[in-house]
Amino acid sequence: MLITKPVMVSSLVGNTQLLDGGAMFGNAPRPLWERWVTPDELGRIPLACRALLIEIGDKKLLCETGIGAYMEPSLAARYGVVEREHCLLKSLDALGLKDSDIDFVILSHLHFDHAGGLLRAYQEGTPLALLFPKAQFVVGQEAWTRAMHPHARDKASFIPGLTDLLIASGRLRILTDDHLKEFPREALSFRISNGHTPGQVHTVINGGKQTLVYAGDLIPGKAWVHLPITMGYDRYPEKVIDEKEELYREAVPNHWLIFYTHDARIAASYVVRDPKGKFVPEGELTDFKHFSLN
Repeated sequence: MLITKPVMVSSLVGNTQLLDGGAMFGNAPRPLWERWVTPDELGRIPLACRALLIEIGDKKLLCETGIGAYMEPSLAARYGVVEREHCLLKSLDALGLKDSDIDFVILSHLHFDHAGGLLRAYQEGTPLALLFPKAQFVVGQEAWTRAMHPHARDKASFIPGLTDLLIASGRLRILTDDHLKEFPREALSFRISNGHTPGQVHTVINGGKQTLVYAGDLIPGKAWVHLPITMGYDRYPEKVIDEKEELYREAVPNHWLIFYTHDARIAASYVVRDPKGKFVPEGELTDFKHFSLN
Protein backbone atom coordinates (compact mmCIF):
# COMPACT_ATOMS: atom_id res chain seq x y z
CA MET A 1 0.00 0.00 0.00
CA LEU A 2 1.30 3.45 -0.91
CA ILE A 3 1.80 5.58 2.20
CA THR A 4 0.88 9.17 1.39
CA LYS A 5 0.91 10.68 4.89
CA PRO A 6 3.93 11.42 7.09
CA VAL A 7 4.48 8.63 9.64
CA MET A 8 6.54 9.43 12.74
CA VAL A 9 7.15 7.58 16.00
CA SER A 10 8.42 8.70 19.40
CA SER A 11 9.42 6.67 22.45
CA LEU A 12 7.80 7.87 25.67
CA VAL A 13 9.01 7.05 29.16
CA GLY A 14 6.32 5.98 31.61
CA ASN A 15 6.59 4.91 35.23
CA THR A 16 9.30 2.42 36.10
CA GLN A 17 9.18 -0.80 38.13
CA LEU A 18 11.44 -3.03 40.15
CA LEU A 19 10.48 -6.69 39.69
CA ASP A 20 12.03 -9.99 40.67
CA GLY A 21 14.74 -10.91 38.19
CA GLY A 22 14.05 -14.62 38.48
CA ALA A 23 10.44 -14.12 37.46
CA MET A 24 11.43 -11.90 34.55
CA PHE A 25 13.92 -14.43 33.18
CA GLY A 26 11.92 -17.63 33.69
CA ASN A 27 14.16 -20.68 33.74
CA ALA A 28 17.39 -18.78 33.01
CA PRO A 29 19.69 -19.17 36.06
CA ARG A 30 20.63 -16.08 38.05
CA PRO A 31 24.37 -16.33 37.26
CA LEU A 32 23.39 -15.96 33.60
CA TRP A 33 20.86 -13.13 33.77
CA GLU A 34 23.01 -11.15 36.22
CA ARG A 35 25.41 -10.64 33.32
CA TRP A 36 22.70 -8.64 31.56
CA VAL A 37 20.97 -6.76 34.39
CA THR A 38 22.26 -5.98 37.89
CA PRO A 39 19.65 -6.75 40.57
CA ASP A 40 19.18 -4.83 43.80
CA GLU A 41 19.58 -6.33 47.27
CA LEU A 42 16.10 -7.91 46.96
CA GLY A 43 16.86 -9.53 43.62
CA ARG A 44 14.74 -7.04 41.70
CA ILE A 45 15.71 -5.58 38.32
CA PRO A 46 14.72 -2.18 36.90
CA LEU A 47 12.09 -2.23 34.17
CA ALA A 48 10.75 0.55 32.00
CA CYS A 49 7.07 0.82 31.11
CA ARG A 50 7.63 2.57 27.81
CA ALA A 51 4.92 3.74 25.41
CA LEU A 52 5.10 4.50 21.71
CA LEU A 53 3.56 7.62 20.17
CA ILE A 54 2.57 7.16 16.52
CA GLU A 55 1.74 10.20 14.39
CA ILE A 56 0.14 9.48 11.02
CA GLY A 57 -0.84 12.72 9.35
CA ASP A 58 -2.88 14.58 11.95
CA LYS A 59 -3.79 11.44 13.92
CA LYS A 60 -2.02 10.68 17.19
CA LEU A 61 -1.99 7.15 18.55
CA LEU A 62 -0.43 5.58 21.62
CA CYS A 63 0.70 2.00 21.84
CA GLU A 64 0.23 1.24 25.52
CA THR A 65 0.24 3.57 28.51
CA GLY A 66 2.58 1.73 30.90
CA ILE A 67 1.78 1.07 34.52
CA GLY A 68 0.98 4.67 35.40
CA ALA A 69 0.56 5.82 39.01
CA TYR A 70 -2.96 4.61 39.84
CA MET A 71 -1.93 2.20 42.62
CA GLU A 72 -2.41 3.09 46.26
CA PRO A 73 0.95 3.30 48.12
CA SER A 74 1.09 -0.19 49.63
CA LEU A 75 0.21 -1.84 46.30
CA ALA A 76 2.72 0.34 44.45
CA ALA A 77 5.40 -0.77 46.92
CA ARG A 78 4.48 -4.44 46.39
CA TYR A 79 4.89 -4.14 42.64
CA GLY A 80 7.96 -1.92 42.81
CA VAL A 81 6.47 1.16 41.15
CA VAL A 82 9.15 3.79 41.60
CA GLU A 83 7.49 7.16 40.92
CA ARG A 84 4.26 8.50 42.41
CA GLU A 85 3.55 11.02 39.63
CA HIS A 86 2.18 9.93 36.23
CA CYS A 87 5.39 9.92 34.17
CA LEU A 88 3.73 9.27 30.79
CA LEU A 89 1.83 12.55 31.09
CA LYS A 90 5.15 14.32 31.71
CA SER A 91 6.62 12.67 28.61
CA LEU A 92 3.67 13.81 26.52
CA ASP A 93 4.00 17.31 27.94
CA ALA A 94 7.65 17.41 26.87
CA LEU A 95 6.39 16.98 23.29
CA GLY A 96 3.79 19.71 23.75
CA LEU A 97 0.93 17.23 24.07
CA LYS A 98 -1.75 16.38 26.62
CA ASP A 99 -3.66 13.16 27.09
CA SER A 100 -6.64 14.92 25.49
CA ASP A 101 -4.66 15.20 22.22
CA ILE A 102 -4.55 11.43 21.70
CA ASP A 103 -7.00 10.02 19.15
CA PHE A 104 -6.42 6.29 19.75
CA VAL A 105 -4.85 4.16 22.46
CA ILE A 106 -3.91 0.69 21.19
CA LEU A 107 -3.57 -1.83 24.01
CA SER A 108 -1.68 -5.04 23.27
CA HIS A 109 -3.38 -6.57 26.34
CA LEU A 110 -4.81 -5.31 29.61
CA HIS A 111 -2.24 -6.36 32.22
CA PHE A 112 -1.76 -3.53 34.69
CA ASP A 113 1.80 -2.69 33.58
CA HIS A 114 0.47 -1.95 30.09
CA ALA A 115 -2.93 -0.42 30.83
CA GLY A 116 -2.53 1.26 34.24
CA GLY A 117 -1.49 4.50 32.59
CA LEU A 118 -5.03 4.86 31.25
CA LEU A 119 -5.95 5.95 34.78
CA ARG A 120 -5.27 9.19 36.61
CA ALA A 121 -2.73 9.13 39.42
CA TYR A 122 -3.84 7.83 42.80
CA GLN A 123 -5.74 10.25 44.99
CA GLU A 124 -6.80 9.02 48.41
CA GLY A 125 -10.55 8.69 48.73
CA THR A 126 -11.30 9.11 45.01
CA PRO A 127 -12.31 6.32 42.60
CA LEU A 128 -10.38 5.23 39.53
CA ALA A 129 -10.96 7.49 36.53
CA LEU A 130 -9.90 7.31 32.89
CA LEU A 131 -7.58 9.80 31.24
CA PHE A 132 -7.48 10.34 27.44
CA PRO A 133 -10.98 11.86 27.22
CA LYS A 134 -11.15 11.93 23.40
CA ALA A 135 -9.37 8.68 22.58
CA GLN A 136 -10.87 5.50 21.23
CA PHE A 137 -9.49 2.52 23.18
CA VAL A 138 -8.53 -0.26 20.77
CA VAL A 139 -8.20 -3.83 22.10
CA GLY A 140 -8.01 -7.21 20.41
CA GLN A 141 -10.99 -9.52 20.89
CA GLU A 142 -9.07 -12.32 22.64
CA ALA A 143 -7.23 -9.91 24.91
CA TRP A 144 -10.53 -8.28 25.87
CA THR A 145 -12.14 -11.64 26.58
CA ARG A 146 -9.19 -12.58 28.80
CA ALA A 147 -9.53 -9.33 30.75
CA MET A 148 -13.24 -9.92 31.24
CA HIS A 149 -12.73 -13.55 32.27
CA PRO A 150 -9.16 -13.94 33.57
CA HIS A 151 -7.66 -17.27 34.56
CA ALA A 152 -6.70 -17.76 38.22
CA ARG A 153 -3.04 -17.74 37.14
CA ASP A 154 -3.11 -14.15 35.89
CA LYS A 155 -6.17 -12.65 37.58
CA ALA A 156 -3.92 -10.44 39.73
CA SER A 157 -2.44 -8.93 36.54
CA PHE A 158 -5.69 -7.11 35.72
CA ILE A 159 -7.03 -3.90 37.26
CA PRO A 160 -10.38 -4.40 39.02
CA GLY A 161 -12.95 -2.06 37.50
CA LEU A 162 -10.94 -1.06 34.41
CA THR A 163 -13.09 -3.01 31.96
CA ASP A 164 -16.20 -1.38 33.43
CA LEU A 165 -14.68 2.07 32.92
CA LEU A 166 -13.74 1.29 29.32
CA ILE A 167 -17.26 0.06 28.55
CA ALA A 168 -18.86 3.05 30.27
CA SER A 169 -16.69 5.46 28.26
CA GLY A 170 -18.51 4.47 25.07
CA ARG A 171 -15.15 4.57 23.31
CA LEU A 172 -14.04 0.95 23.62
CA ARG A 173 -13.30 -0.50 20.19
CA ILE A 174 -12.46 -4.08 19.30
CA LEU A 175 -9.67 -4.17 16.72
CA THR A 176 -11.82 -5.94 14.10
CA ASP A 177 -14.75 -3.55 14.67
CA ASP A 178 -16.14 -2.19 11.39
CA HIS A 179 -17.16 0.93 13.32
CA LEU A 180 -13.57 1.86 14.24
CA LYS A 181 -13.85 5.30 12.67
CA GLU A 182 -10.97 7.42 11.36
CA PHE A 183 -8.44 4.74 12.26
CA PRO A 184 -5.38 5.28 10.00
CA ARG A 185 -5.13 1.71 8.72
CA GLU A 186 -2.98 2.60 5.68
CA ALA A 187 0.22 2.58 7.77
CA LEU A 188 -0.78 -0.04 10.34
CA SER A 189 -1.06 -3.79 10.49
CA PHE A 190 -1.24 -6.19 13.41
CA ARG A 191 0.23 -9.48 14.54
CA ILE A 192 -1.24 -11.67 17.27
CA SER A 193 0.68 -13.81 19.74
CA ASN A 194 -0.62 -16.12 22.46
CA GLY A 195 2.41 -17.39 24.35
CA HIS A 196 2.51 -14.62 26.94
CA THR A 197 -1.24 -14.06 27.16
CA PRO A 198 -4.13 -14.90 24.82
CA GLY A 199 -4.53 -12.53 21.89
CA GLN A 200 -1.66 -10.13 22.57
CA VAL A 201 -1.70 -7.51 19.78
CA HIS A 202 1.54 -6.29 18.20
CA THR A 203 1.19 -3.08 16.19
CA VAL A 204 3.30 -2.92 13.02
CA ILE A 205 3.91 0.60 11.67
CA ASN A 206 5.08 0.89 8.07
CA GLY A 207 6.04 4.28 6.71
CA GLY A 208 7.18 3.00 3.33
CA LYS A 209 10.94 3.13 3.97
CA GLN A 210 11.06 1.79 7.52
CA THR A 211 8.92 -0.56 9.59
CA LEU A 212 8.70 -0.71 13.40
CA VAL A 213 6.92 -3.39 15.42
CA TYR A 214 5.71 -2.97 18.99
CA ALA A 215 6.98 -6.19 20.58
CA GLY A 216 5.13 -5.85 23.90
CA ASP A 217 5.69 -8.78 26.23
CA LEU A 218 6.73 -11.10 23.42
CA ILE A 219 10.18 -9.45 23.50
CA PRO A 220 10.15 -7.09 26.50
CA GLY A 221 13.79 -6.00 26.11
CA LYS A 222 17.11 -6.75 24.46
CA ALA A 223 17.97 -9.64 26.80
CA TRP A 224 14.83 -11.45 25.63
CA VAL A 225 15.82 -11.23 21.95
CA HIS A 226 17.73 -14.49 22.45
CA LEU A 227 15.23 -17.22 21.53
CA PRO A 228 15.40 -19.42 24.67
CA ILE A 229 14.89 -16.51 27.10
CA THR A 230 11.29 -16.19 28.30
CA MET A 231 9.53 -14.84 31.38
CA GLY A 232 8.07 -16.72 34.32
CA TYR A 233 4.91 -14.72 33.65
CA ASP A 234 4.47 -16.26 30.19
CA ARG A 235 1.46 -18.54 29.74
CA TYR A 236 3.25 -20.89 27.33
CA PRO A 237 7.03 -20.28 27.26
CA GLU A 238 7.64 -22.71 24.40
CA LYS A 239 5.01 -20.90 22.33
CA VAL A 240 6.72 -17.58 23.07
CA ILE A 241 9.92 -18.99 21.57
CA ASP A 242 8.08 -20.17 18.45
CA GLU A 243 6.34 -16.79 18.09
CA LYS A 244 9.61 -14.87 18.41
CA GLU A 245 11.16 -17.05 15.71
CA GLU A 246 8.13 -16.45 13.49
CA LEU A 247 8.49 -12.69 13.94
CA TYR A 248 12.21 -12.83 13.17
CA ARG A 249 11.55 -14.60 9.87
CA GLU A 250 9.99 -11.35 8.66
CA ALA A 251 11.67 -8.72 10.82
CA VAL A 252 15.30 -9.75 10.35
CA PRO A 253 15.57 -9.89 6.53
CA ASN A 254 13.39 -6.78 6.18
CA HIS A 255 15.38 -4.84 8.78
CA TRP A 256 12.45 -3.94 11.04
CA LEU A 257 12.96 -1.97 14.20
CA ILE A 258 11.80 -3.85 17.31
CA PHE A 259 10.34 -1.62 20.04
CA TYR A 260 10.96 -2.71 23.64
CA THR A 261 8.47 -1.66 26.29
CA HIS A 262 10.32 -2.96 29.37
CA ASP A 263 14.02 -2.48 28.64
CA ALA A 264 15.44 -0.07 31.21
CA ARG A 265 18.06 1.31 28.84
CA ILE A 266 17.12 0.98 25.17
CA ALA A 267 13.87 1.74 23.38
CA ALA A 268 14.40 -0.17 20.14
CA SER A 269 16.89 -2.02 17.98
CA TYR A 270 17.21 -4.12 14.88
CA VAL A 271 17.72 -7.87 15.25
CA VAL A 272 20.35 -9.80 13.29
CA ARG A 273 21.93 -13.25 13.36
CA ASP A 274 25.50 -13.39 14.65
CA PRO A 275 28.13 -15.71 13.13
CA LYS A 276 26.92 -18.54 15.38
CA GLY A 277 23.32 -18.14 14.20
CA LYS A 278 22.11 -16.54 17.45
CA PHE A 279 19.59 -13.69 17.22
CA VAL A 280 21.09 -10.54 18.75
CA PRO A 281 20.13 -6.84 18.91
CA GLU A 282 21.98 -4.38 16.69
CA GLY A 283 21.76 -0.61 16.19
CA GLU A 284 20.33 0.15 19.62
CA LEU A 285 18.29 3.33 20.09
CA THR A 286 18.13 4.63 23.64
CA ASP A 287 15.45 7.19 22.83
CA PHE A 288 13.90 8.80 19.77
CA LYS A 289 11.47 11.63 19.05
CA HIS A 290 9.58 12.27 15.82
CA PHE A 291 11.52 9.49 14.07
CA SER A 292 10.31 9.39 10.46
CA LEU A 293 9.41 6.04 8.93
CA ASN A 294 8.81 7.57 5.47
